[in-house]
Amino acid sequence: MESKNKISYDVDKSSDRMDEILDANNSNYSDRDHVPARSTLTYNNGYYVNVTALFIDIVGSSDMTDEHLRPTLAKIYRSFISESVAIMNAEEICKEININGDCVWGVFETPKKSDVDTVITIAAKLYSMIKILNYKLKKKNYKEISVGIGIDDGRALMVQAGYSGSSINEVIWMGDVVNSACHLANKAGRNGRKAVIFPYVIYNNINEHNKGLFTTYYDIDEWKTLYEGTIVNTRMEYWYKENCK
Repeated sequence: MESKNKISYDVDKSSDRMDEILDANNSNYSDRDHVPARSTLTYNNGYYVNVTALFIDIVGSSDMTDEHLRPTLAKIYRSFISESVAIMNAEEICKEININGDCVWGVFETPKKSDVDTVITIAAKLYSMIKILNYKLKKKNYKEISVGIGIDDGRALMVQAGYSGSSINEVIWMGDVVNSACHLANKAGRNGRKAVIFPYVIYNNINEHNKGLFTTYYDIDEWKTLYEGTIVNTRMEYWYKENCK
């Protein structure tokens, strides 16, 4: 987040802004059936919405700094982030994309079960994209990467946060669904786990074909059954086989 409008800090005005935020009426935070437009957000309101969150991050990214010069590392990260964003952004149900370091995550509006299947398709495309990227990395003698993808569904609070009166602001998504998807991405692709992990709420809302792509395991840290799989997109897999030889 780049600071563009430099405004001298005034502690009295700072105190007033805190009071304005903290004194906002709780009724300003309302339930919505659909994800509203960003333009409807203010610094005093927010919306509760049901969404599906998907996180993808690079496994062992901290170790990559030991193996590559920074310009090379920057190119690897940029390729990964660029195409992860492209895949998510191509879907109509994608309502928000965020980049945090080596992690890209999206918020998807999924009122229908078929929408949840679309999120599974996105996960498959992401994994296929990584296969193509690794082929290109290997050709340049760069270290190949592996990823973890976590998905969850639930209620989130959508708010605008930042500095009122400046152009410095972000839409923040708060709630267990976001935290859980991030946590699951940090488990996926590690310690023998497959590349995609999600809970029963996702499994229960996908079609029979997609259910067949995943197996169950009991997570002793979570004390619950989770579902895992390593999936690819058929069309992208065909492209990979034809072009990555």
